[in-house]
Amino acid sequence: MTPRQRLLARLADGPIVVAPGIYDAYGARLVEMAGFEAAYMTGNGVSASLLGRADVGLIDLTLFAAHAHRAAAAIDIPLICDADTGYGNVVNVRRTVEEFEAGGVAAIHLEDQVMPKRCGHLPGSRPVVPLEEHAGKIAAACAARRDPDFLIIARTDAATGHGLDEAIRRAQAYRKAGADICFVELKSSPDIADKLRRVVDAVDAPCLVNVEEGGQLGDLTIADLDGIGLRLAIYPGLGRYAAGYGMREALGALKRDGSTRAARDRMLTGREYNEVLKLPEIEAWEKKYLA
Repeated sequence: MTPRQRLLARLADGPIVVAPGIYDAYGARLVEMAGFEAAYMTGNGVSASLLGRADVGLIDLTLFAAHAHRAAAAIDIPLICDADTGYGNVVNVRRTVEEFEAGGVAAIHLEDQVMPKRCGHLPGSRPVVPLEEHAGKIAAACAARRDPDFLIIARTDAATGHGLDEAIRRAQAYRKAGADICFVELKSSPDIADKLRRVVDAVDAPCLVNVEEGGQLGDLTIADLDGIGLRLAIYPGLGRYAAGYGMREALGALKRDGSTRAARDRMLTGREYNEVLKLPEIEAWEKKYLA
């Protein structure tokens, strides 16, 4: 099966799919080597990686889709991507689907925020467009795909500003419009497990959970999420937070000591690094075909 077909099959029959967050092809390779069945490309991480800026709608379709294409080409597991609001109206959404599908991505999520959007992990509520407007985008996205296995994920950010009931109502409407998966963005809270259970029980679709680091949501285990009935869990912050911490520590050691010796037990060796990049496979290919 193709990566898209494998993701579809696992969502239909099997335990929850866990997709750690990455922002480049190198991170995607590490996720695959760790044995995960999918990777998730975070818009926040891509904005940080390519621009060194916060996720406030500065990344455009062309930039993200080209970046995602390179990551998808580096791995054999499905890549799920943040596609923001679809970068415009239903005409832009059509182009968004075409670009990500052609780039080998397995699934994208489209959110109902007002443009310019803001990352769901940033403080405060986010304005959302009328339900009917985003339902139209979801329908347009489904109509635009050529491969029926390319999955459309409908995201709503309505819960923070309008309450969980409204977010559920929107998820139900987006499912009716054709969404394959529904994604209700929720903040950590003492009753987060109950809220997630309400979403799963009310929405007739596989449901995605966005696990932010820390807080009550971050403390839930994969087994907890699976028990609630969620079908897909993304961990957008994992790669960018871990990489940032590791680089900061190594840079600090070099600045302080004039050597990286104190940080080397938390760094890959050159050999390990080359294994991530499949250098042994490249060398075997050269040996076989170079005259």
